[in-house]
Parts: sequence; C-alpha cells; structure tokens
Amino acid sequence: MTDDLEPGAARCPGPSTADILRADSAPPPEVLLRESPVYLGSDDLPYTEYTSPDFARLEHDHVWSQTWQWACREEHIPEPGDYEVYDVGDRSALVMRGEDGVIRAFYNACLHRGTQLKPAGSSGFGNQVTCPFHGWTWSTNGTLTDVPCEWDFPHVDKATANLPEIRVELWGGFVFVNWSDDAPDLEDYLGELPEHFANWNLAEKFVELHVRKRLPANWKAAQEAFLEAYHVKETHPQSIPTAGDANAQYDVFGDHVSRFVHTAATPSPHVPEDERLDDDGIIELLMARKNPDGAVPAREHGETARDVYARWTRDTLGERYGIDVSDLSTSEAIDSIEYFLFPNAFFFPGLQFPMVYRFRPDGHDVDHSIFDLVILRPVPDSGRRPEPATPYDLDVDDSYTTVPGIQQSLGAVYDQDTSNLAAQTRGFRASAKQGQTLGNYQEIRTRHLHDTINRYITAVQEGQAT
Repeated sequence: MTDDLEPGAARCPGPSTADILRADSAPPPEVLLRESPVYLGSDDLPYTEYTSPDFARLEHDHVWSQTWQWACREEHIPEPGDYEVYDVGDRSALVMRGEDGVIRAFYNACLHRGTQLKPAGSSGFGNQVTCPFHGWTWSTNGTLTDVPCEWDFPHVDKATANLPEIRVELWGGFVFVNWSDDAPDLEDYLGELPEHFANWNLAEKFVELHVRKRLPANWKAAQEAFLEAYHVKETHPQSIPTAGDANAQYDVFGDHVSRFVHTAATPSPHVPEDERLDDDGIIELLMARKNPDGAVPAREHGETARDVYARWTRDTLGERYGIDVSDLSTSEAIDSIEYFLFPNAFFFPGLQFPMVYRFRPDGHDVDHSIFDLVILRPVPDSGRRPEPATPYDLDVDDSYTTVPGIQQSLGAVYDQDTSNLAAQTRGFRASAKQGQTLGNYQEIRTRHLHDTINRYITAVQEGQAT
C-alpha cells in the first residue's frame, strides 16, 4: 500500500457494497453502512504458523486458554442435569445446568485420580456427576456428595472438594466458556457485537441443522476459507452472475471482531458488462436454483432484482417458519452478513444465510481441524421452540450433500469451500516461498486473525518474563 492511500481506499472498480445497499428499496440498518477498514502491513504470513507443532503449542497455551469460546446453546441444556462437553486441545469443559437452574462449567476431570467425568464431545442428562472409575460423585451444582469408602479419605473435606469451575457467560442464546480468570468479561470481549446484533436476536433462534466435519487443514487455514469472498470467482464460479464478491465490504472492529458484507442478487464485478444478466435474468437464475418447481415472482414497477429476491425470501421463509419478517431490510433478508469473533466463531444474522460456524484444532494434529456448521432459524411467533438438531458427523472425504435435511445446493457450496484445503495443507510444506501473500483489503481479516493470535502469545510471554 502506498503512503498516499488510506486503509480501504484501494477497492474494486464499480459500485461498492454500501452503494448497493443504499439503493435498496428497503434500506439497511445503520450498522451495515458503517465501514472500518484497517491496514496491518503487507508482509507474508509464515507457513510455520500453520505447520509447526511448536507454534500450535503456543496457541494451546496462550490463546485457547485465554479466550471466550461458545461451547453450546442454552437450548442444548434446558433442564437441570442436562450437560454438554466442549473440548479444545487438551482442555475439556463439562457444561451443565444445575438443580438451581444455573449454567456452570467444570473442569472435566475427577478430583480423585483425574479420570474424565464425561466422554469428550458427549452430551446427555444426569441427576448427578459420577466418576466412571471409582464412583466419586458430585451434585449438578458441583458439590461433592459421595466418596466410596469415605473412611479411607479423612484428609478430604467434602465441604470444600467442589468441582473446580470454568468461567461461563451467556450471549445470544450461546453458552461461552473461558479458562482464564484474568480475561475480560464477555461483554467487553464482544466489542461491537451486542450493539450490532441488537435487532438480530440470536437467542430467539433454534438449531435446525448441525453438521460436524473433520477438515484436512489447520484450524486457521480452515476458517480463513470463510473470512473472504476473494475465492468466489474460482471456487464458486456458478455464483458470480448473481453475487457481488470483489466488491464485498470488509471491516475490523477492535481486537476480537471483524465482518464482511457480501451482496446477493447483483452481478460480480468480474462479469463483463456486456455479459451481465438484467434484473429479470438474475431473478430467473436465482429461482431456478432456489425454487425450481415454483413460479418466478413478477417484478413490480421500479423493483430491482434485489428487491424481488428479498420480497420472495421474506414471504417464503416467513410462511415456512411462522414468523413475521416484513420489517427486514433487503440486505438483512438476502445478503451474506458475517461477523467473526476471535478466535473461532462466526455469526450470520441474515434471513437467507442464518449460519453459525465454529473451528477447533483436532487435538494436537496441526494438519486437521473440526468444523461445526450450525443453521439457526427463528423461533416461530407461536413461541414453540423446536428441539435442537442432533449433530451429524462427517469425515474428511464425506460430502455435505449426504447430510439429512440439508439443501443440496448449499451442501455443494460447502463441498467447494473445503475442496481446496488438503491441497493448501500440502502446499504449505511444498512451497519454495515460505509464506502466503495476502491482499490488503479483501484478506485483511486473515491478517487480523494472525495479528491477534500473536498479540495473545506475546502478551502472555511478556507477562511471564516480568
């Protein structure tokens, strides 16, 4: 970047995302028009940050131990005794609703001889927590209630031998955990998210679909595939007639939050002017994908393709889920609006794209990771909340299109999104150039991710040194 350019000044020619949103007949909320571009340097990112077990150990010790991560939804543990286990690396949190209704998280290890109290990744119900090895037992509130052969443990004070707790806070229907007592409160950590999501109540959603897939890539490389739209032209070529990509908007808000806004029902800047579909052509192509057996909605006087597609989306999904979404703007109805919360969570507030992502290392394997894909839908206006979907597990070579209930076109897109990861993982080690070169604007969120990781590592190391 030259010295005479401000951050974000170098943009794709043509209309920006803000230009497109301002032209919508149903204008966007003000937060979508805020822009916060940054410049964080242009040096290559070393591949060792993906391939080195030593660097991964620094992440486990200094990042995963210090940051807020969503472990489950409140609806996963609605009743006393319900529990979920959240694992990252060697860390394991037993998240449980107590008989008093309070959600707590405990270190998932027995105080007797360290055995895990509940299996990794498990969920279920219990009116108490009993170690499967020797039977030491705690209440759902974490108080020690039974020690077999208690006569042999006069040195154990049952009144104080409670299960050690991990910090828990709630936001948007999600249960967050943090292993550090020194980390900021969740409200401070979330930065702009509560304000931006004030009208997008994630708590009033239910888990319609949950896919858990093992990916052949480091956890950072895996989630970086979803931090930018720069890949759309090559990886999703079917999308460019009807999706803005090179003119997507990228914002960085503080240490922990970044965002993109990626428009729909508008052509990519990569499509030559003389090959672009008109509004009717865009509507017909979108309906051929979304509603192949239904009628193509008529375009009323003055409506753009975005207007029509938003109207159809509001009507269709509003009827399907029993909700009134007539007040949603065009952008909220159809665009891909994606917020990233460091280190590993993605939240989409939109109607058409209602996803939540979570990425984690697969144990200590630097070349594999675990990806949770969750689809959140609005709770019907009747107030009846459907049961959350059971996670469906996929291995590296399994297709998303095999997941029961998934929209086939959506599954195919996720297959495309993850198709490059194994080749990228091999390329990290095969490359003569020992780092990746990033775009200053379109890939700023990847650089921001790495900068934040290194800030955490450096801060903890400096703290230890002093």
